[in-house]
Amino acid sequence: MKIIRNHRFLENLAHEFAHWTGSSWAFLITLTLALIWIISGPFFEFSAAWQHVMNSVSNVTAFVMVFLLQRSQNKTALAMQIKLNEIISVLKGANNHLIGLEDSSEGIIRSFQEDHQHAAMHIRDNDVASTGVISIDDMMGLKE
Repeated sequence: MKIIRNHRFLENLAHEFAHWTGSSWAFLITLTLALIWIISGPFFEFSAAWQHVMNSVSNVTAFVMVFLLQRSQNKTALAMQIKLNEIISVLKGANNHLIGLEDSSEGIIRSFQEDHQHAAMHIRDNDVASTGVISIDDMMGLKE
């Protein structure tokens, strides 16, 4: 139970931090700190320590932000996949083999992509869009 609480705490912390770092205030604070650093250069005679401070801060910030961005992207992609899977599962005539496709091998994904390209060319060449609906499963016989 303690692990679950810590996980939720970390998830909430990461969510709030990612939300805040994408705000106008975070941009303004970052810009202000960068200007203060630049303006302070002459006072520190542009020393190596002065440069080292900015390099260290920017490297640590970039390191943390990479993980926050990846976390946010993973969460968004997962939510999108769930929504798309729901749409596929309820549409009559939809190819249910596409549900969970993101977990398939790259070869399988490329095969589906080629099938969809072939279907798109067939639809365009035969003006199927104006005459009705054709499923990818129906198109599989047209590929050969």
